[in-house]
Amino acid sequence: MPETASVKKKNRNAIKESIGEKIFYFFNYIFFILFGVVTLFPFLNLIAKSLSSEAAVISGMVTIFPVDLQFGTYKYVLQDSMFLNSFKVSVFITVVGTALSLFMTALAAYPLSKPRLRGRKYFILMYVFTMLFSGGLIPTYLLMHNLGLINQLPVLFLPSMISVFNMLIIKNYFESLPESLEESAKIDGASNLKILYKITLPLSMPVFATIALFYAVSFWNDFFASMIYINSPEKKPMQLYLKELLVSASDAFISGGNVVNIDAAMNITPQAIQAASILLATIPILLVYPFLQKYFVKGVLIGSVKG
Repeated sequence: MPETASVKKKNRNAIKESIGEKIFYFFNYIFFILFGVVTLFPFLNLIAKSLSSEAAVISGMVTIFPVDLQFGTYKYVLQDSMFLNSFKVSVFITVVGTALSLFMTALAAYPLSKPRLRGRKYFILMYVFTMLFSGGLIPTYLLMHNLGLINQLPVLFLPSMISVFNMLIIKNYFESLPESLEESAKIDGASNLKILYKITLPLSMPVFATIALFYAVSFWNDFFASMIYINSPEKKPMQLYLKELLVSASDAFISGGNVVNIDAAMNITPQAIQAASILLATIPILLVYPFLQKYFVKGVLIGSVKG
């Protein structure tokens, strides 16, 4: 009988715990659903404005659903030479900058991941020091000017080619790889560069995919560097174009590009053009993320575990 009573008591506790867990999961789901709705609302509002008529946008009738559906705004934006040119500049900066940044970051992280490197701790300290202190905006601008990089596209990715934070993540990931692989490769006569290229890099795809996403988003979203260093309109990237588009509230700026269909522009509001431009500038990053998602969590966790 005592055993039966204890078993019944355990069953009652298990039932209570399961009910508590169900209540927790219920409120958890409700919270994240509401959080997702709040997060998506601005994005859905932009989509609705870009697809709504002029009268609906001006009157404030648009929330998350388009009113008087029309696609003239996207046609207008895609015919704007300023938008297309800035889009090409941003793609170039993102692709070239990400590729060079990954290459240089890997070259810096690989030797720092080896305990046998003389002065390793001092080199790491020098890198970390740059995370806390910088030369400042004016000295950096003077340096870029003396190097002849002002108003040149390389100035948008060369100064920020190596992120110390990303380098430390890759370094920690390299340290997590088995040393026996490198030792066996050295026995076979492989050099350090061959080990890096043939063994280390293929095994480090999760962390490289993650860091590539970090670099790509950073280069794509950066507008401050172009605002400081770029003067020519034909060299302005997408984010600087959007910044000027959002800051300006007049139709004069929006109609400044080479628009093919002037009659269509007369029936489009500045708010709709801003919304369509922002959405078109966001699509490339949204398309890249699903391909790198499976590497994202694994790369960050493994690269951040070791200190």
